[in-house]
Amino acid sequence: MEKKPKVIVFDLDYTLWPFWVDTHVTPPFKRGTQNKIVDAHGRTVKCYIDVPDILKLLSEEGYQLGVASRTSEIKGAKQLLDLFGWKKYFKYVEIFPGSKVAHFLNIQKSSQIDYKDMLFFDDETRNIIEVGKLGVHAILVRDGVTHHVIKDALQSFNKQ
Repeated sequence: MEKKPKVIVFDLDYTLWPFWVDTHVTPPFKRGTQNKIVDAHGRTVKCYIDVPDILKLLSEEGYQLGVASRTSEIKGAKQLLDLFGWKKYFKYVEIFPGSKVAHFLNIQKSSQIDYKDMLFFDDETRNIIEVGKLGVHAILVRDGVTHHVIKDALQSFNKQ
């Protein structure tokens, strides 16, 4: 029988979108011309190309999804989740500065799901190491989450 994660958690910066929300873009964010998302300076803000489809597919396949971000730009990050139309996908949203261990403690508490049944994507090695020590299957992301990254991660989760 195939072993699947019960919760899949994503970092935001350089995992779902190609920037740091607290330094590379300027909140507040809004819909601009041609329905594009823009920052306070009118610069277009985009996510990684595969991400909308990935979130939709994982959600449709019945996975519970979460966000764990240590950004200090909490309001801006939540605003982008809303503008990208992703809020509906995330059951667990942990966005605050500090160790990702605290984010996962909260997710574990509210989900009642063991760490070993969680899959996590992040672009920072320190977060992969910290969260991995909890027993979470943690995947280092190099250039954002792609269909290939997700497929490989689900296969490696199944084999563990």
